[in-house]
Amino acid sequence: MNQMTLLRDPKRRKLLLSAGLSWMFDAMDVGMISFVVAALAKEWELGPEKIGLLTSINSLGMAAGAAAAGILADRFGRKSVLLWTLLIFSLASGLSAFAAGFAILCVLRFIAGFGLGGELPVASTLVSESMPAAERGRAVVLLESFWAVGWIAAALIAYFVIPDYGWRVAFAIGAVPALYALYLRRAIEDSPRFAEMKKKAPVPLGKRIAAVWSPEYRRSTIMLWILWFTVVFSYYGMFLWLPTVMVLKGFSLVKSFEYVLIMTLAQLPGYFTAAYFIEKFGRKFVLVIYLLLTAGSAAWFGNATTEGMLMAAGICLSFFNLGAWGGMYAYTPELYPTAIRSTGAGLATSFGRIGGILAPLLVGVLVGKSVGISSIFMLFFVTIVIGAFAVLLLGKETKGIELE
Repeated sequence: MNQMTLLRDPKRRKLLLSAGLSWMFDAMDVGMISFVVAALAKEWELGPEKIGLLTSINSLGMAAGAAAAGILADRFGRKSVLLWTLLIFSLASGLSAFAAGFAILCVLRFIAGFGLGGELPVASTLVSESMPAAERGRAVVLLESFWAVGWIAAALIAYFVIPDYGWRVAFAIGAVPALYALYLRRAIEDSPRFAEMKKKAPVPLGKRIAAVWSPEYRRSTIMLWILWFTVVFSYYGMFLWLPTVMVLKGFSLVKSFEYVLIMTLAQLPGYFTAAYFIEKFGRKFVLVIYLLLTAGSAAWFGNATTEGMLMAAGICLSFFNLGAWGGMYAYTPELYPTAIRSTGAGLATSFGRIGGILAPLLVGVLVGKSVGISSIFMLFFVTIVIGAFAVLLLGKETKGIELE
């Protein structure tokens, strides 16, 4: 069964495209931050520590949003929580265009992050529950591929809008998803599995959280929390700093945006290959192989000495890292039953977002102390290897298994 077979079913195609577009808007907003901070650093004369703080505030909101939305989606449904989180992040993003100072921008980025962080695990759970076992993993990885489209859109906006019109216009564009939420309200339905579960008495919150850590699921929960932390830590530490790192390596702001756009394009084939391999060889294969190759690419990028090496390493980093993200989003909901699926996925995602809070701050401090880029990227090499081994040693294969 290939990608085209999956897309032939009109109902599944509509769900995948509808959820995928909301995912794309998420990515566009996150991607925009990485380009905006590079411009803000010059306009507002922000040091590395403040750049790290701004990107970490966004991740702090994502951590809170992921936990809250995951818990609420098991109580009130995937669809309603998806719509509310989409509205929250798009309105906060639009209001960021009017921020008069650094403190106000931080508050708005926290609120935007809350919506962003909440939407992602809920959307992946909704798609995962709505697909048959043979297509489930591929469908979620294809959903994740919209993340690359969003980043490409952010890179294009950064390249064509920020240099001429400023970062405020870029943030204003981020308000567009609020209109899309009105369409989404009619376009999608809750998953059949949740609809079936709703007929029974709801599981209390305390019992859901306890079940995630019960002996039956504890091993999977530990593995997922390690996996999410290491992947999010390395991703936000590396990718939110990419435009700034390129400037530190001596490229102009416009040139750095251009190079990051090229690197971002490599995310799409990374997702598509992962979508193919995940149903052919399984979730663990994709995660372990793609994570180890991400680690190697990070070490290569940090030690690149020529423009060509820098580009090649950056392309490999994008390809394998985002392929691993696709595998992680496909794998996470499959490890829990329907009654606690969104709670388990949301808590794992939320814990992972702590890595997204710490990494940009840490990179800001290290850059401020004149620590070399090669040393910083070796830190990410070690972190990603830990995540790969957690999956290898603690993970169980879920390929082809029907969801409980």
